[in-house]
Amino acid sequence: MKKAFRISAGSAEKVRNGFFMIENESCGEISRSVYYGPKPEEIERDAVRAVEYLQLRSLLDRGTLDELDAMDLVAPVKAGVIAAVLNYLSMTENEYPWRLLDLETPAIVKTSFTIGIDTIPSMIEAIRKSPYPILKIKLGFEGEQDLIKELRSFPDRLFRFDANGAWNTARAEEMMYYLADLNVDIMEQPTGLEFVKEWKYLKKLAGFKLVIDEGMNSLGDYCKYADFVDGINIKMSKVGGILEALRIARLAKSDRCRVMLGCMVESSIGIAPAVYMSSLGEYFDLDGPLLLEKDLSDDIEYMNEKMSLRDSIIGGPRLKKEFNQ
Repeated sequence: MKKAFRISAGSAEKVRNGFFMIENESCGEISRSVYYGPKPEEIERDAVRAVEYLQLRSLLDRGTLDELDAMDLVAPVKAGVIAAVLNYLSMTENEYPWRLLDLETPAIVKTSFTIGIDTIPSMIEAIRKSPYPILKIKLGFEGEQDLIKELRSFPDRLFRFDANGAWNTARAEEMMYYLADLNVDIMEQPTGLEFVKEWKYLKKLAGFKLVIDEGMNSLGDYCKYADFVDGINIKMSKVGGILEALRIARLAKSDRCRVMLGCMVESSIGIAPAVYMSSLGEYFDLDGPLLLEKDLSDDIEYMNEKMSLRDSIIGGPRLKKEFNQ
């Protein structure tokens, strides 16, 4: 990573992701959370199972996606292998990946950029130097209200905040007061899951949307929490890939619940499925590649906050030659 990345749950300077490759070209990324898992040995076990399944098939087709989706695999592995097969089918059928899933052409994507927890002067300096107009600020640390006071000097920025579940309801209510006069549209995971039912009360205090992240791992989770939240953050490696992500997003849209498409710290290969389904999203937090010293692919272009797919995206994003040895 370009620099150590800290949230309320801990910090990391490196991430170790895995990749599926089919015919040395079509890729899918396995990206886990260093804080929430799964364990590396669980990923390795299920990655081997997924490869063995693919090796037994004489033909990869659209039914393969459904069969992988039904397999009992840890979510990051399932997300990675489904992405690899989808990109492979895109290549063999010479069709855009999103069209294979009956999705509209990707919408214009404007991502936020994350400012991790650091000293307050360091965070303010990072905000001042950042070229990104939409900034997601990590909260959940001692003295955070002093940081918020400093943010009033940036009226040209749109802020999003993420406490990663660090607060209880009383602290969240207090923080709503500090945030009231800032240009804010989203607060992610203000409290732990045990307090989510109380978000109905917090929503009346907030002038922005409350979005659940840590608890959003499946369609069942959506059904469990939908009544208490304004929006949901869908991450491929948490929900097990684009097929489950589509089920969640489509139900949320029918319920008029806001959809954010997010990511772990991952390359453009891992980001791609979220961009494929971006027509279903309203908010985007897809800055994972921007946190890396080097992105592994250049098939997704970042122009500050604006993301676009290269015309070569049929077949999915490719590894740069320097990494494909």
